[in-house]
Amino acid sequence: MNTPGSSPLQRLRRELFASPLDGLISLLLIGFLLAVGLAVLRWMLFQAQWAVIQANSTLFAVGRYPVDQQWRLWLLTSLLALASGLSWGLLRRLPHPGPAWPRNDRLAVGLLIALAVVAPLALQLQASVQLRWWLITASLITSRWAAGRWGQAIPPALRRWIPLIWPLLYLAGMVLISGGLGLVSVPPSEWGGLLLTLLTASFAILLCFPLGVLLALGRRSELPLLRGASVLYIEFIRGAPLITLLFLGQNILGFLLPGGLAPDRVWRAAWVLTFFAAAYVAEAVRSGLAALPPGQLEAARSLGLPMPLALIHVVLPQALRVALPATVGQFISLLQDTTLLSLIGLLDLLGTARTVMANPAFLGKNGEVYLVLAVLFWCCCAALGLGSRALEHRLNPLSSPAQA
Repeated sequence: MNTPGSSPLQRLRRELFASPLDGLISLLLIGFLLAVGLAVLRWMLFQAQWAVIQANSTLFAVGRYPVDQQWRLWLLTSLLALASGLSWGLLRRLPHPGPAWPRNDRLAVGLLIALAVVAPLALQLQASVQLRWWLITASLITSRWAAGRWGQAIPPALRRWIPLIWPLLYLAGMVLISGGLGLVSVPPSEWGGLLLTLLTASFAILLCFPLGVLLALGRRSELPLLRGASVLYIEFIRGAPLITLLFLGQNILGFLLPGGLAPDRVWRAAWVLTFFAAAYVAEAVRSGLAALPPGQLEAARSLGLPMPLALIHVVLPQALRVALPATVGQFISLLQDTTLLSLIGLLDLLGTARTVMANPAFLGKNGEVYLVLAVLFWCCCAALGLGSRALEHRLNPLSSPAQA
């Protein structure tokens, strides 16, 4: 614990060199990390051949999406950056006004700026593409700054409608990606790369959460039939490997449904991911319900609230706050599980990487490709983790600005 007035050098000595044994362990770990870091940096700068990434950057990003229609994806990315910055700023500043730029936020902004500057230059992208990425990053940071500075000035009545931006933006994004409303249709067979990974993961995350809540309530229900059906579903899904369910979804739906009603292979996989994750989210929500004292529900019923209103207004808000870390952890696992889509023939991020590495012109470039994939997945998972911590701080009634 930091004492007021202690210098950084004193805190460093107290935390790393408090005793001879602590100092020895710290020196060994620092030496090991420096050796590994220097070896990786030397390989990245002098040995790695990044031509495989430079030549296939568009393929990794959007797959075979038509070039003349990619402006729709740039527009969607810009809208997402603005909405993300707005939500980020409001979550960090409300309900208690704190520092305009907390320490974690400054670190995240620094990483964003570094990625926005270094990545386009390292990939040798066209000047117009580099400029677009820099403008998108600037819009994200600017909207975060504006929301953090003037978020308290937004009237509470209007502030309640701000979360509706995300479902509306998601629907608009689906129209932009797939076509419709006057836009040229782009079939799912032409989606790929990071676009397909994020699309299937976001679809499954959005739908598995309400399904998981319903399953958790059903498992705790007093109706034997509802409770038994919920338990049977959860235990069956948790006992089956995801890859098996993906193969079943790809094959059985094609046989059970007529050709005109069977969804595309991409949407079959997305629904399987949704039903799979819902079982695990149900267990996370059930843990939150079990942690809640029974007196909360009894007090709500004693005030005259019917059971549905008591669950919605009293029980679930408290239970979901407790289950939030485990639920977000399941969302991160779900994002990582999308790599299994490559095993059923879909060109997600990993499937695209395998296709590129199978090209005779890029044989032996596995290290470069897998490192880029690891960085992309880390960025997506880190964004989910940061959003989760900001939401926990926002929902914690005992939080203070100093904890931001």
